[in-house]
Amino acid sequence: MTQSLAEIDLDFVPLGRTGIQTSELQFGTWRFGRTTEEGTLEISEDRAHDLLDTYAEAGGRYIDTADVYGGGDSERWIGDWLADRDRERYTIASKLYWQIRDGDPNSRGTNRKNVRHRVDAVLDRLDTEYIDVLYIHRWDDETPTRELMKTLNGIVESGNVHYLGASTLRPNAWKVARANAIAEANGWEPFTVLQPRYNLVDREIEGDYLEFARQRNLAVCPWSPLGQGFLTGKYARDEDLPDESKAAESSRFRDSYLTDENFDVHDELEAVAEEVDASPAQVALAWHLHRDGISAPIVGARTVEQLTENLAAATIDLSPAQVDRLTAAKPGPYDTL
Repeated sequence: MTQSLAEIDLDFVPLGRTGIQTSELQFGTWRFGRTTEEGTLEISEDRAHDLLDTYAEAGGRYIDTADVYGGGDSERWIGDWLADRDRERYTIASKLYWQIRDGDPNSRGTNRKNVRHRVDAVLDRLDTEYIDVLYIHRWDDETPTRELMKTLNGIVESGNVHYLGASTLRPNAWKVARANAIAEANGWEPFTVLQPRYNLVDREIEGDYLEFARQRNLAVCPWSPLGQGFLTGKYARDEDLPDESKAAESSRFRDSYLTDENFDVHDELEAVAEEVDASPAQVALAWHLHRDGISAPIVGARTVEQLTENLAAATIDLSPAQVDRLTAAKPGPYDTL
């Protein structure tokens, strides 16, 4: 299925219990300003603005970034782009956690000193008075949860942040539950948006994590919905991979994704894609949009053409039987959904 940008009009969906509506597909900007190990700039400022223009033209309103993306350039470029637009029309999310100054351990984590300083820097780079959603990029077990939630609540009360989120690598519903219990017992702002890894072959969050989010009406906005590119069809079973490919360089990627079990999932994905006249990537994204409890997966792209293809996933209507087939191709750890 080849669709023009004019045929794409992203719907608005509720962002959990925040009360706001935002786009059914978010745009992730982690490649903005990123330089590869070989010294190649993945996305320049001009291309970043072209991509943001494309997303906005398709009706996109939810832009996801982080203070470490491109060494801060991602936020700067988004801020420059927003300067010519109505800021109120966009949901802007950023994240903080990773160390940003060599030799300074206090520039990492979610201690009060680091969080307050970095929120001010994020606002400055984005050239905005507030961030719609502020995520902790990872859990910091060295900072007491009570200190974290009190600090984040103060930032919300200041008006610099509207809602709080937790971006995670592993399912940790109990950590979110504990943090929210502390916040609510003290009348503080809780986490209302979650950002876990989730896709057709990464199913760890199914079961307790998703059930907890549904019960508490927390927004779940997955990252890596295409499994680091595995679900786009760029890899083939038993095929020798080029030396420059990420898969060839990363044994972790190979062990995590290039397995017979995952290629079985991809076979089913390709079968459904052929049935609905779409690409595997589009169907993999559309699967998220048909899943109960999923709010708005994050899509990224290097080119306007690639972004347009990904956004067209919102136009694909999968039947319940097709969704079930894709889901059953690799049952989750609890197989409860």
